[in-house]
Amino acid sequence: MTASAQLTCALEKIDGANRADPNRETVDGESLPREYAYSQHMTRWLFALESEPSERMQIACRAQHIERWTIPRTEYPEGRKAYYQWRQACGRMHGRRAAEIMAECGFEAAECEKVETILTKRELRQDADTQLLEDVACMVFLERYFADFYEEKADYDREKWLRIVRRTWGKMSPRGHEAALKLAEGMPVHLLALLQEALAEPGE
Repeated sequence: MTASAQLTCALEKIDGANRADPNRETVDGESLPREYAYSQHMTRWLFALESEPSERMQIACRAQHIERWTIPRTEYPEGRKAYYQWRQACGRMHGRRAAEIMAECGFEAAECEKVETILTKRELRQDADTQLLEDVACMVFLERYFADFYEEKADYDREKWLRIVRRTWGKMSPRGHEAALKLAEGMPVHLLALLQEALAEPGE
C-alpha cells in the first residue's frame, strides 16, 4: 500500500510528538520514549489484524496514546470511577490532537472528525473502525504489558484478575479473540491459566 503524502505527514507528526515522552520503555534492548514505543506496537498489531488498513486507522492506532503523559493518572483520585474519568479525558485529548495534526497535513474535515470519534471510542461495537482500534489495543496490552501489570498488581485477588481478563475479552471482536488465543499459547504458564479460567467461567 502506498502511503499518501497526507498520511506520511500525519504519522511523522504523531511520532515526533510521542518521541517527547520523558518516560522510557525497552524494546529489543533499545530504550525508547514510552508512548512512541506504544504507537509502534499499535501499528504492528493493526497490520497483523488488517492486512490493508485504511489511512484513518493507521492514524488512529498511531495516535491512540499521543502525548498521554501530559494527563497523569495521578491527577485523578484512586478508584475505578476516577480511572474511567481519566481514560475518557485521555481519549478526548488523543482525538483532538489527532484531528489537529490531520488538519495540518491536509486531510478533509470529515476524516479528521472521524478519527477523533474513533479515538474517543464513543461508538465501540457500533462502528467497525472503533472496534478494530479496541482489538489492536487489547492485543498490545496482552502481548507487551499484561505480564508486568500482573506483577505490579500482585495484591489483587484472583476474582479481581478474572474480572479484568473478562472485561478485556468482552471488548474484543471474534477476530480479536482468535488472535488473542493464538498469542496466549506463548504466555507464561500462570497467565495462560488465568486466561483459561476466566474464559471457562465467564461470570457476570
